[in-house]
Amino acid sequence: MKGDEKILKRARRTLELEAKAIEGMISRLGKSFLKAVSLLYDCRGRAVLTGVGKSGLVAKKIAATLSSTGTPAIFVHSAEAAHGDLGAITPVDVVVAVSSSGETNEIRQVIPTLKKVGVKIIAITCSRSSYLAGVSDVSLLIGRIREACPLGLAPTTSAVASMALGDALATALLEKRGFRE
Repeated sequence: MKGDEKILKRARRTLELEAKAIEGMISRLGKSFLKAVSLLYDCRGRAVLTGVGKSGLVAKKIAATLSSTGTPAIFVHSAEAAHGDLGAITPVDVVVAVSSSGETNEIRQVIPTLKKVGVKIIAITCSRSSYLAGVSDVSLLIGRIREACPLGLAPTTSAVASMALGDALATALLEKRGFRE
């Protein structure tokens, strides 16, 4: 029974940390969020979500949610973009780059070309001082969070917070578009 209590304690702590991260974002939604919604609403092309690792998986989910709620969206893996898939991105698209650290090599490789193409870039990242936040047109910050992984390695809380922010974008756009069944 003692082992079971330890397991439940860890699971409860995970949910507490993730809930706290999401709650912390609520008060930070403001002008940057509205600018991101406007960029995506006014986009004449598609929302192109990108990321690598767990952030890439989150970006895929956000792309799927956007698509199913009236905002055309695709996912382009950041590493694949550096090896030719940037051709899928046009100047009328808006890129939403998801990266907890905002410092990955893959993101650093892709951004200069995206800037040359002339697309607008929305960052979903932790820190305003990250590379990604600094080069983006709009930065949506999930803030400083503590990962639920007891080793501090697996992107747990940061992934959940990024996904929740993506859901907030999708539902805000759905509302703005008057999207219906």
